[in-house]
Amino acid sequence: MLQGQMMHSPLLITSIMRFAERNHGRQQIVSVTADNPRHLATYAQTFARARQLANVLERLGAEPGDRIGTLAWNDHRHFELYYAVSCSGRVCHTINPRLFSEQIVYIINHADDRLLFVDPMFVELLEELQDQLPGVRYFILMTDAAHMPATSLRDVLCYEELLAAEAPDYEWPALDEEAACALCYTSGTTGNPKGVLYSHRAMVLHSYGIALPDVMNLTARDCVMPLVPMFHVNAWGTPYALPMVGARMVLPGARMGDGALLYELIETEGVSYSLGVPTVWLALLNWLAQNDKRLSRLRRLCVGGAACPAFIIDAFRERHSVTVEHAWGMTELSPVGSYNAPKPGMETLSAEDQAALRLRQGRALFGVEMKIVDVDGNEQPWDGIAYGTLKVRGPWVCSRYFGAEEDATDADGWFDTGDVATIDPDGYMQITDRTKDVIKSGGEWISSIALENMAVGHPDVAEAAVIGIAHPHWGERPLLVVVLQTGTTLSRKAMLDWFRGKVADWWIPEEVLFVSELPHTATGKLKKTALREQFRDYRFPAER
Repeated sequence: MLQGQMMHSPLLITSIMRFAERNHGRQQIVSVTADNPRHLATYAQTFARARQLANVLERLGAEPGDRIGTLAWNDHRHFELYYAVSCSGRVCHTINPRLFSEQIVYIINHADDRLLFVDPMFVELLEELQDQLPGVRYFILMTDAAHMPATSLRDVLCYEELLAAEAPDYEWPALDEEAACALCYTSGTTGNPKGVLYSHRAMVLHSYGIALPDVMNLTARDCVMPLVPMFHVNAWGTPYALPMVGARMVLPGARMGDGALLYELIETEGVSYSLGVPTVWLALLNWLAQNDKRLSRLRRLCVGGAACPAFIIDAFRERHSVTVEHAWGMTELSPVGSYNAPKPGMETLSAEDQAALRLRQGRALFGVEMKIVDVDGNEQPWDGIAYGTLKVRGPWVCSRYFGAEEDATDADGWFDTGDVATIDPDGYMQITDRTKDVIKSGGEWISSIALENMAVGHPDVAEAAVIGIAHPHWGERPLLVVVLQTGTTLSRKAMLDWFRGKVADWWIPEEVLFVSELPHTATGKLKKTALREQFRDYRFPAER
């Protein structure tokens, strides 16, 4: 076979850093931290500090391949760690501080983290856990000397003092593009969390993918505020893709749920695009409504992590002229697998059909193959009607979990996402449920996600969950569990009547229960496993 005669340059995160420093060095990163309400730095200044930080890692004895843990928010110091750790040949292990203590201990020990970089907010947590973390050599608090808290943590060091002692000169090593660069664990709703070990090559390809016009459409003219945490699947890849295109970055620190701050950052810093889960956007919408504010500079936002209710999409479009764009992905997909961007001619669809299209999780990115299969593994057609288990493969899809002996894929290299989906002839995929959450009633499937989205469309409903409950005749029937908006009341009949005309009658929940709160995972998703356990002995009134 005749070989091409092109240069072979390894795909490295280091190349993103060098490109951004040279071509977008004056672009700003705006950051909110506990010790500085508005930290401003350029890419050039930030990457100079990354070189200082790489020298710190050398001085502290971190070896190539060592996992370096972080318990931190979206701020400039965490961003510096992303590059200093990975580009020096170590592995940046971002840890979700919202997990249960037992899971945090398990993750740190399973990853064998050598150093832990910690936001001062999490000092008390680690004081309680440090005796269970024998492999951690140093705890580095991400602040300056003036804001170092009193602590009983052993082997504590100050981030800014360490940097001040080092020169901004560091020779980045020549790495293999398949070398590990980052590690992130799944939330572990059942069993222990699983580690996904990313390579430099995968992260660079993923960055290319999400920056494409029919995906996030990122440019140097954008000002982007990621509200998805940097400890959760690399903030959906934005810490790599934004420097790649030279976009301005706004990092709100620990205050990603502070409506007043987010509004102020969007308006004063000119945020044009932002990313987050539905609960973040619902909280912002509520704050804007309560304070009679309108967004004047935000143009687009990306929603992922869970299906977005139609009323959120409509509220942003109608009240704020902001376009909401659906995305879908998983920790195992680095994480983005699909994005909802229009195709030519879709502007001629009826308003109803356009609204239905916006609710779908979108089309696969180049680099991600998709298929849906039935229970026997037979591939199903892309007709928007047939549904099946969603499987994916591609250069940024996990092939094996960290430390596991078994492959995470089947014999043909397909990864089972655990989602049930349909795909229409234009390639638009829609998640109808999780495999373990779908309800089988009378031999037919009912989508719990669809019912939940309809329920939260009611103005008096704050949150809703649907689970299947055993039924002697139908096998399973849906139970609706609802949290009402503060200060509102709603009858059982009014809630169930809300579904009439929107779904087939046999889809309407058998019963509704009103509760004060619902269980959630550490990433804010409904925890159906806990809900099913809570109602495992429940029987519908007619069956008692």
